[in-house]
Amino acid sequence: MEKEYSLLWEVTFWEFLFVTVALAGSAAYMTGRAIARSWQGLPVLAIYMVLLAAATRFIHFALFEGSLLTIHYYIVDLIVLLLIAFAGFRFTRGKQMARQYGFLLDGKGA
Repeated sequence: MEKEYSLLWEVTFWEFLFVTVALAGSAAYMTGRAIARSWQGLPVLAIYMVLLAAATRFIHFALFEGSLLTIHYYIVDLIVLLLIAFAGFRFTRGKQMARQYGFLLDGKGA
């Protein structure tokens, strides 16, 4: 299979979609939820996503003959994973805040 280099993915689009968005993205979403449930902050989430992005680059390298040490595609993977993890974090934190501080949202003008 011939590689189709792009600005956003080094391997084919389907491999990027499978590895980065589906596999690593689901791990990022669950990590975001776990960080929110333990009441930790966004810096901790960012550190975990840096590590997950490195693991994602390794999967691209090991399975699909992508390059391991290209900073450009690492940053692309990191941004995608940060967005997905932040979505999981905000969704879970919003539910936590509504459950714990529901008396502030009594429906009288808020």
